[in-house]
Amino acid sequence: MLPGMTDNTITANAAGSWRLGDRTVRRLGFGAMRLPQTGRALDPAAVPRDRDQAVAVLRLAVDLGVNHVDTAAFYFSPLRSANELINTALSPYPADLVIATKVGPARDAEGHWVPGGVTPAQLRGQVEENLRQLGLDEIDVVNLRVSGPGSIAERFGALADLRAAGLIRHLGVSNVTSGQLAEARAIAPVVCVQNRYAIGAPPEQHAMLRECGELGIAFVPFYSIAGPGSQGGRRTAEADDAGVRAVAAAHGASEAQVRLAWTLHQGEHVLAIPGTGDPVHLEENVAAGALRLSPQDLATLAG
Repeated sequence: MLPGMTDNTITANAAGSWRLGDRTVRRLGFGAMRLPQTGRALDPAAVPRDRDQAVAVLRLAVDLGVNHVDTAAFYFSPLRSANELINTALSPYPADLVIATKVGPARDAEGHWVPGGVTPAQLRGQVEENLRQLGLDEIDVVNLRVSGPGSIAERFGALADLRAAGLIRHLGVSNVTSGQLAEARAIAPVVCVQNRYAIGAPPEQHAMLRECGELGIAFVPFYSIAGPGSQGGRRTAEADDAGVRAVAAAHGASEAQVRLAWTLHQGEHVLAIPGTGDPVHLEENVAAGALRLSPQDLATLAG
């Protein structure tokens, strides 16, 4: 927790707001990937998370003002599903809550990733599975997760058809290049881009962030706490660089809070979605939305 803040002053409102299509969300959101288990998918050291704790974390997030939850049907452990936990914890959903999900990748019943993901024709099944698990008739945002270079027109077009059919309110893309974003926008409106981005990001990632800002599209980075060298969200040695430690010490904040604050400082269109299954970490993440970095801080982190 930051100096001068108490449990009663922690709020996602401090991070400000932006829009996802016609919905307004607070820029400090919540990522559900780590809800079903500790660790990442297929991590041999991961164990299913305590169900009551996961439900409590979701409810606390909403109590703290978070109204943007990012999830996916492929976020599951042998005992837990992120979507089912969200449904249990938050349904009936608050009127201002925006739920975004991802489709494209697929895991089999044992949790192993299916090479190549799903076909355009199978995307409807993934969307319907998200709807069923979440207990919704329409999903606020569905992101097409892309696994590599090449045309995304056929798959994005399939999602555009589902949007026209009323199953999806807004569309986004994830892990895309500038060319793929342009291809998607030529088919249907795109309200957000979810791409890897963190302190130390290479120039092409900064360029994508700027392009989204110029287009008025929300930029939603993943692995912003883990750092650019992360593998599947794992921390690396880059996560402990001297600049982050120095700024954290100056503000009495954690390194994770500094990384989140830096992310939010990159543009008013940037939305953070840190994930956790721990209530203490959740409060720390939300509090990071109130951390204001000085020009000197930003120069130190850039260095």
